[in-house]
Amino acid sequence: MPFALSQGFRIYYRVEGTSGKPPLVLVHSLGADHGMWDAQMPALLPHFQILRLDLRGHGASDSSPSEYSIELLAGDVLAVANSAGFRTFGYCGLSLGGMIGQWIAANVPGKLERLVLANTSPKMADPAIFDTRRATVMQQGMKAIEEVVMQRFFAASTLAARDPYAESIRAVLLATDPAGYAGCCSAVRDMDNRPLLDKIKLPVLVISGDEDQSTPWTGHGEVLTNGITDARSLLLHAAHLSNIDQPSQFTAALLEFLLPAA
Repeated sequence: MPFALSQGFRIYYRVEGTSGKPPLVLVHSLGADHGMWDAQMPALLPHFQILRLDLRGHGASDSSPSEYSIELLAGDVLAVANSAGFRTFGYCGLSLGGMIGQWIAANVPGKLERLVLANTSPKMADPAIFDTRRATVMQQGMKAIEEVVMQRFFAASTLAARDPYAESIRAVLLATDPAGYAGCCSAVRDMDNRPLLDKIKLPVLVISGDEDQSTPWTGHGEVLTNGITDARSLLLHAAHLSNIDQPSQFTAALLEFLLPAA
């Protein structure tokens, strides 16, 4: 198992695809892990060498019993990329992964070649939600938030169909370390990337979902699109995890946007 050491903690990652292909980093949402991107991998692997990781407190990565920040998590991602030998790369982050991507693009100029910000935001409308969720998982465990999170993650039709990718996310959510989940909740709660947006000077694709209750287009995707100079947008018929609700459309959008750079 490959691990990168970041600030004394092990961050799990895996690299797939052919060496020499354009590098691409995929970063998952709060409550998921690197497997969130499984539906995209068959179409992406012919074109890219892909780095996926488990964010701190998720999957096989270590948890630290503290409150995290977006900057801390960005440091973890950069440590992993460095360990994998990815000097510059394309980046696709969904939700928390997109929040981290904003920070890297603004604060480490030249590191990212193209940036996909999916179902994410520069600032949550009600940060207190994440403080409440943080306290809930620490006191009652992950099972206490299972249904509310799944109903935000996926469209009702996806849940009703018992989609295997969605059910895999459910299992990952329930297995997530509450301390790690809570730490990442703190990062989302405290985040305000709005002052960073005009510092992002690279091509950006903003993907939103018309059924996304967590980071809808209004107040979230539109703020990113309007605040970043070279940003374009796409609205999918999807809830928060749009890459699973609409895998074919999501993957096609990635290829169309990322391949010109490749």
